This record gives sequence, structure tokens and C-alpha cells, in this order.
Amino acid sequence: MSEVKLKKETNILDVAELENRIKELCQQFPHGITDQVIQNDMPHLEPQQRAMAINKLLSLGQLDLLRNSSGLLYRMKDTQSNSKMKGSDNQEKLVYQVIEDAGNKGIWSRDIRFKSNLPLTEVNKILKNLESKKLIKAVKSVAASKKKVYMLYNLQPDRSVTGGAWYSDQDFESEFVEVLNQQCFKFLQSKAETARDSKQSPMVQRNSSFATSHEVWKYICELGISKVDLSMDDIETILNTLIYDGKVEMTIIAAKEGTVGSVDGQMKLYRGVNAVIQPTGLVRTPCGLCPVFDDCHEGGEISPSNCIYMTEWLDF
Repeated sequence: MSEVKLKKETNILDVAELENRIKELCQQFPHGITDQVIQNDMPHLEPQQRAMAINKLLSLGQLDLLRNSSGLLYRMKDTQSNSKMKGSDNQEKLVYQVIEDAGNKGIWSRDIRFKSNLPLTEVNKILKNLESKKLIKAVKSVAASKKKVYMLYNLQPDRSVTGGAWYSDQDFESEFVEVLNQQCFKFLQSKAETARDSKQSPMVQRNSSFATSHEVWKYICELGISKVDLSMDDIETILNTLIYDGKVEMTIIAAKEGTVGSVDGQMKLYRGVNAVIQPTGLVRTPCGLCPVFDDCHEGGEISPSNCIYMTEWLDF
């Protein structure tokens, strides 16, 4: 009797150690482990023992079961996610996990179906259920206005999904962008005129006519013409369009670490420029300065037939 009892206690200890080792492996590989990873770590472990340990961890809610192209994947369960999904079945938990992995860029229902390996009707049913619980939300993407991407309910969508400050309800705010173009150029022109009126040496005038993107950003913010908060990157995007239009030039200088507007020890400076004479029509062909020239082709999202710059040039 004592030998049998001792043997049972030894088996219980072995199972406990096995479960702990599997959890340690999951912590070492936060993106998940496969059966092969467990087998490589414990080559003498019987498949039945491995399956029993994994099933117990799954039943205790300590592991998540996912599928990828190479098969089953086991990952440590997030305790916060576990409390949110209390009462949900395994399929619903799987879909939630796939959406969580997509982050604030979201994921299409087609990709959810592929990653979860569930039928489309089942995926749609689960998505509606998760939306009703306010665990996820559907967001329209500017990349494909007729399609929706899904992400966790409390996440702020990435600007690649919403289009950032230049889009409102998936519509490009062309008038708003034009106003920003005009005001940024007006600020740089004003700075250049002040530099010329200073009557200093030509080199000093030229250097003082430059402005940092932070100065332009501050000026736009003080004007109060934007209903949304604009970032420095937004302003630099506008300044880049002015560069492509030949109205502004940019230079990069070294800057001390911590200087406002500097990145990695460098700072961008901008100044308004005025052409001495207007170039001829052929020289002003927009294709020569177009930053997306290589992506432009008939039938694509960017094409000569819907290019506003080409239309303006042809009107000239």
C-alpha cells in the first residue's frame, strides 16, 4: 500500500512539474509555442502525458489555444482578457484573441476567418456577439471604404485606418488641406520678408528666413483653424507638399540633443522661395516632382486620369 501511495504522489508531482515547465516555455516564447517546441524541450515525454498537461492548463484557463499555418499554438492567457471573456466559449475566445493580436490597425473578417479556421457564418455570428458586449468595434478603413476592420473596443484606430487629420468620415478634406497649405506658406513668406527688411548681410538674411517645423506647427495651432489636434508629422506632411509644389525648400542641420523639434540630433528647417521667372509649361509637368511616380499607372489607385496635379497642368 505504501509503495502504491508513493508512486501516486510521484506521478502528481511529475504532472505539476510538467505543467510548470510548459508555462515557463510559454513565457519564454510570448507569441506562443507548438507541440514541437514542447517535444524538443522534453524529448522523453510521452505524447499522452503532454496532451493531458496541456488539456488541464486549457481547462484551468491558463493557456490560450490558437491556430496558425503550422498547426496548433499554445500561449499564456492574459488575465485581463480572461476576465473580459468570462462565460465565452472557446471559439469566441479564439476570435477575440485574433482581433487582439491585430492591435490598433484592425483586421478584416476574411483574415479572422483564415486565422481562426472557422466558417464565415460562425465568424460573423461571433463578431456580432462581441460587438454587442462592447468588447470589439468595427471601423471603416480609408484604404477600402466598403470594408470594415475589427479591433478591441478601447483602442484608438491607427492613422493608416482613419487617414489621420486629413479625413473625416472616410472623406478626404481637400479644402482643409488647402487652407493649411496657404497658411503654412504665408507664415514662411512672412518670415522671409522680415529677414529681408532687416537690412543685414545676405547670408544672415537667408539663415534667419528659415523656420523649424515646430515654429510652423505652433503658428497653425495659435490660429485655431483646425478642429482636430495636429501633430508635428501632420505639419511636415503639409510642408512636404509645398516643397513638391516648388514653393518651399528644406535643409537639415545638426542640433543639440533635447532641442525642440530635433530628431536624432538633426533638425529640419524650411523657407519660402519665390521663382525669379515663371517656368514654362513643359518644365512644370507634375510627374517630374511626383513622390509616388513609381506607383502611378492607369487603372490603379494613383493614375494620370484622376491626378489633380495633372489636371491643373493640362488646364494651364
